[in-house]
Amino acid sequence: MRVTFTVNGRRHEADDVWEGESLLYVLRERMGLPGSKNACEQGECGSCTVRLDGEPVCACLVAAGQAEGREVVTVEGLAEYAKERDGSEQTGDLAPVQQAFIDAGAVQCGFCTPGLLVAADELIERNPQPSDADIREALSGNLCRCTGYEKIMDAVRLAAARADDSAQEVV
Repeated sequence: MRVTFTVNGRRHEADDVWEGESLLYVLRERMGLPGSKNACEQGECGSCTVRLDGEPVCACLVAAGQAEGREVVTVEGLAEYAKERDGSEQTGDLAPVQQAFIDAGAVQCGFCTPGLLVAADELIERNPQPSDADIREALSGNLCRCTGYEKIMDAVRLAAARADDSAQEVV
């Protein structure tokens, strides 16, 4: 079957997709977007998290056909998505949440990072001033084996604080 959907703001078609093929496979192998990681293939680790029509989902659990006519944002598209969403004139190739992860030292081996970034970006969009409990809940589906999560928490707090500062400057 052919699947047509928008990925990171661009229309894409995938031909000869078989019924059981995952969105993750199509993104990584057919579209050359390796940011979403293939780790557990069971929706348990969150390393393949993408946004499907704005909602974070594990791409390994979504059949590619379910993306028909829908919008997908991967970690590769976060910067452009943030620019469009915020109407900002940010410079550089990184979304604010990506820069915050670097600045806070939250990136270790990088395997979990794409999923954490996508989940954190969605949280901050939905809740610009998240509490620690909100952050933990939003990231609860994402496992990291390298850290104690504190730098990840710091990064999300930093991204939220920067977003809040930017919003106050606009007002």
